[in-house]
Amino acid sequence: MADGRERAGWRGFGVAGALPLEIVRVLASAAEAAGYHTFWVNDTPQGDGLAALRAAADVTSDIRLGVGVIPLDRQPADVIARRVYELDLPQERLLVGIGSGNPKGGLARVWEGATALEGGLEAPVVVGALGPNMCALAGGGADGVLLNWLTAEYVAPSAAITDEAAREAGRPRPLILGYVRTVFGPGAREVFAEEAGRYGTYPAYAANFTRMGTPAAETAVIGNTRETIQTGLASFSTELDETVVRAITGEESAAAYLALLDAAAPG
Repeated sequence: MADGRERAGWRGFGVAGALPLEIVRVLASAAEAAGYHTFWVNDTPQGDGLAALRAAADVTSDIRLGVGVIPLDRQPADVIARRVYELDLPQERLLVGIGSGNPKGGLARVWEGATALEGGLEAPVVVGALGPNMCALAGGGADGVLLNWLTAEYVAPSAAITDEAAREAGRPRPLILGYVRTVFGPGAREVFAEEAGRYGTYPAYAANFTRMGTPAAETAVIGNTRETIQTGLASFSTELDETVVRAITGEESAAAYLALLDAAAPG
């Protein structure tokens, strides 16, 4: 392990914030029933992650709820905190993921945002990170890190940076979480290929892929059977406290997502 201590090995399930709320409710309830530790929703310009978590909270009672991640250049920390209270989100179950958004000034923006949210919310704050500098910031100034677009082999060095920064800052052991794109079902490979190609054109993500020596298309778990999906996800779990199944399906339907949810279910 990155720091000599066993990781928790939890599993989460994540979807895009633009998914219709009726599907979000179905999936959140199903994820809780299937034994997932968390249910995550991306925040995007087309999808309000916090509002989607309100829908998920309405149909669940125990599963933790994560938003990953809210860009601070779009929603500052004070707006995020206010909305958490306005939506009456259950903070005892909530994980608030934040990211820089615009890379320019991103480290300072995230540090200030994490500090403000730590003082304004009871929920843990996790920082979305690609590179070593943001991993170190997450360990030194937040409750954990949400890794993204990385290979299983690259988890350990990222976790080690985060852990070491927390120790140097005298902070509790951080959560090491990872979004793992999981591609399953008819048409899913084509959807993922388009997404991987698009992310590969973004400078910050392109730098991440160059640093790993791996193209975006090789960071996912891809399979047609439960066994293939489970084997792929298991390769991430030893270094992550939680492996979040970031669901990629061929169509935006409850049936397609439920098939993936079942194939990737813990246990």
